[in-house]
Amino acid sequence: MKANEGFSLLELILVMVIMGILAGMVAFAVAGRGNQAREVRAKADLSVYQSAIEAYALEHEDKYPKSLGDLAVPDRKGRSYITQIKPDGWSNAYVYSYPGKKIKYDLYSMGADGTSGTQDDISVWDIEKKEAAK
Repeated sequence: MKANEGFSLLELILVMVIMGILAGMVAFAVAGRGNQAREVRAKADLSVYQSAIEAYALEHEDKYPKSLGDLAVPDRKGRSYITQIKPDGWSNAYVYSYPGKKIKYDLYSMGADGTSGTQDDISVWDIEKKEAAK
């Protein structure tokens, strides 16, 4: 066996430093995306809940549900509009009220701060306005 076989300590340290730099770059690129992912999830959930609310109103002579929980209760035929009510990405309950303060009903997530009426709230009506503006 030759004495020069294998890697030297300097070569191993250099590879470890390069791998550390690459891992740091990946971590920096991924950091901060958690809140963005929570917002996307909240918008998707709100869209599903809005569709279920509108379907409920169509089948109940333009009467809207009193709560989101009404959408998960099976009707006489055993059908429900949604299977379960999930919390938003920040583990807060979605806010639904009928009649609404602005339009026929209010449906929104309180956002990252968990406080209603702040700038980070995500409302189903705001999503529609942004989509229409595109």
